[in-house]
Amino acid sequence: MKNINQKRLFVASCLALLVTAITFAIRAKIEGVFTDEYGLTKEQVGRAFGPAFWGFAVAMFAGGYIIDIVKTKTIVWLAFALHLVGIVSLLMAKDYTSLFLANVFIGLGNGSVEAACNPLVATIFPDRKTKMLNRFHVWFPGGIVVGSLLAALVMDQMDLSWQVLVSLLFIPLALYGFLFFRQEIPETERVTTGVTYKEMMRNIGAPYTITLAVIFMILVATRPDVAAMVTSNYALPLIIIAVITLFIVIEGKVVNKMSLLFPFIFFCMLLTASTELGTTQWINALLAENGIHPMIILAVVTGIMAVGRYFAGGLIHRLNPTGVLLGSAIFSVAGLLLLSISSGPVMTVASAAVFAVGVCYFWPTMIGVTSEYVPKSGALGMSILGGAGFVATSMILPIMGKSIETAGAATTLRNMSVLPAILVVLFIVLYVWINRRKGAE
Repeated sequence: MKNINQKRLFVASCLALLVTAITFAIRAKIEGVFTDEYGLTKEQVGRAFGPAFWGFAVAMFAGGYIIDIVKTKTIVWLAFALHLVGIVSLLMAKDYTSLFLANVFIGLGNGSVEAACNPLVATIFPDRKTKMLNRFHVWFPGGIVVGSLLAALVMDQMDLSWQVLVSLLFIPLALYGFLFFRQEIPETERVTTGVTYKEMMRNIGAPYTITLAVIFMILVATRPDVAAMVTSNYALPLIIIAVITLFIVIEGKVVNKMSLLFPFIFFCMLLTASTELGTTQWINALLAENGIHPMIILAVVTGIMAVGRYFAGGLIHRLNPTGVLLGSAIFSVAGLLLLSISSGPVMTVASAAVFAVGVCYFWPTMIGVTSEYVPKSGALGMSILGGAGFVATSMILPIMGKSIETAGAATTLRNMSVLPAILVVLFIVLYVWINRRKGAE
């Protein structure tokens, strides 16, 4: 990699992720604008925000499948163009349809950033993948800190319009475009190590079943009629999950004769992403009555996450990635339960800090575990995981919105704690699975 400017490419990738993250903080702030000023219900806002998540998933899946064909550089510039169109569209949004479309472009742009930059970071730092992926993902919570503080400053302290806040996105957008301009961007690790495309697909375990499952999840997230049909009785979702699991086992073990480690990690990612992103996206509504500005809480949560991810290398070295994930799930359960009973600024901040420690390592460590323990899954594996996480979030957002309106914030937070509780069990299984696998090698 003699002609590769590692530092510049890494900084550019971080700035691209910064744009992604600030959009999350902006959505958390302006959801009230579209309910109070434009007459949308919280459920409608949740659905209009959905494309920011399932669009993310579509872009990541598509990027994972084609990145080695069209090259990483193409995906990078596609992300830039989609971000540009999405920001302009959001500035003009005034109803459900225009807000929905703006989030389609933003979601596709955000997903393209992750589809290109996750494998790019893993490629330029082959001996420090999990550590550098955590440092790259510092800029997701770091960007939310920046965005939430800007939101409080611009809209609350300076009393400027939400459009002024959105316009600030053009600054990091221009910076990452400048840093990527005319840079040599290497091919993915899969290509450089000689792993064939067919072998990459096999290492996913059940790529076709997983892809079809995610497409179905997108339909549930975007079509209220499909969502109503799926939730018409309690048994149907369980039957659907059982059928998908059966097909994953058949495709993975019978057809491809591969380990089901990746599909297992894929399922865990659905829960980790929903726990982290579902809660932070509704932070304004969940903590509006707790005596402290919700954007300050969001800044505290994401600030702790940013610091934790930056110094993740030592913790991962001592506990190993699966141990970190197990500890994260335990703290996440505790944090959500504490938030559900918190009142007043001090208890709310303390509870939010516990939650932040919990969700801090979820996203980058899940990506890192895949890169470390299923390395031949390549860019496609990382893209599938990221995409799955966001499409799961797009499903949970309207559910949470309806729950906040009907059952209240405290009940919604308690119900959300079930997800990391399930993860505690799953990560114990993952810990044993990977340790046995290491012993057999």
